[in-house]
Amino acid sequence: MPRTQHASAVDIGHTLDHGPFSSLQKWVVLMAALSIILDGFDGQLIGFAIPVIIKEWGIERSAFAPAVASGLIGMALGSAFAGYMADRIGRRLVIAASVALFGATTIAIGFAPNILAITMLRFIAGLGIGGALPSASTLTAEFTPLRYRTIAVTATIVSYPLGGMLAGLFASTVLPSLGWRAMFWIGGALPLAYSLVLLARLPESPRLMARHSAQWPQLRALLTRMQRPTAADAGFVDAAEQLVGQQQRAGFGALFKDGLARDTLAIWMGFFMVMLASYSAFSWLPSMLTAEGLPVSMASSGLTAYNLGGVLGALGCAWAMARFGSRWPLMLACAGAAASALLLKGVDFHRDASLLMLGLGVHGMFVNGVQAPMYALCAHVYATQIRATGTAAGLAFGRLGAILSSFAGAAIITSNGASGYLSLLGYAMVAALVALALVQRHIHRPRTPDNTRTASQSA
Repeated sequence: MPRTQHASAVDIGHTLDHGPFSSLQKWVVLMAALSIILDGFDGQLIGFAIPVIIKEWGIERSAFAPAVASGLIGMALGSAFAGYMADRIGRRLVIAASVALFGATTIAIGFAPNILAITMLRFIAGLGIGGALPSASTLTAEFTPLRYRTIAVTATIVSYPLGGMLAGLFASTVLPSLGWRAMFWIGGALPLAYSLVLLARLPESPRLMARHSAQWPQLRALLTRMQRPTAADAGFVDAAEQLVGQQQRAGFGALFKDGLARDTLAIWMGFFMVMLASYSAFSWLPSMLTAEGLPVSMASSGLTAYNLGGVLGALGCAWAMARFGSRWPLMLACAGAAASALLLKGVDFHRDASLLMLGLGVHGMFVNGVQAPMYALCAHVYATQIRATGTAAGLAFGRLGAILSSFAGAAIITSNGASGYLSLLGYAMVAALVALALVQRHIHRPRTPDNTRTASQSA
């Protein structure tokens, strides 16, 4: 009703999708990516600390399973709640609050006197770690022009393994000299300080602001900064979203209406399986390698190689999706992840350390080549009013796979060693392949001038 009072209406979706990629938009993507770098940094510190704490406290590996699981449970709840809140109070506040929460509690872990304290603090930290991912990826999607969206969202999400890679380099320096407590103190101080920067400098999503007429004056000012000036009395609509999501009312139930149920369930299962594989690596790969008799330094290098491969794989898969759509790049990445894990079972870890590191890097490349672009797939499947909810719900269900990994990883390493562990990684990715093959609304291959010309000639 307020929109009819304006002389002209600006289609915010078209304006953002087809306009320039301004410096402000790139700055927002960079800020969102940095929040996820810190997310991955803090989220993976526990994996590097476990072998050291086990030795220092003289406890069994299985004693850490509840601590690992509690963090992942917190991530699942944080993902769901943050996505719900981001669709209502805005992406900006949720991202800043999430970063502040996991920063403060990571500092507190450095003071923990026992496993119970670590377990409780990991749960609270997980709420923040889980909350940052869906909100940051959604904000990136809504600030980025259509032709750059897949690569921008993937670059934001791939910042998680990039943060893990930096955590590995950080841990290899800090653990021997300052110990695991200092590692958590420093690792928590960085995001806590950055949350203040986010509050001061991060703008709200233009597409979300367009839905509230009271925010239109701020939106006009923001669009001017984004090289998209509008008339002083302009109102805003989102024509494409109205066509796609007229019936997609905000709320969890909308994820199963209007033909979305199959895609929602398939995306959930895809997230579940790929996160079972990835968090089995994030939480237990160093422990598996030390259980096989490798030194702690090499165990840390193994996870660093995995994360480095993940960065390259996610960006490579995003590039392939931009050219060919999402279906076949994701299918091939799932197959590569399964094959690389199962082939590693034939490697002698002690004799072929270089081949082991290469294999872990290749496996990480394929796994994250699936996981990170799945956020772009969610942004494509769901309309604005349920986009954060849809992404967060898929991620929350995926966290159940991560939670399963916290117990399965420890049990399988203890009972079946490296062979059983690598089988877990491989068969999880086979199941992910099946799930993603069932998605109907994959991102289509973009139409090029040549494709258009050929189609018109054949017509």
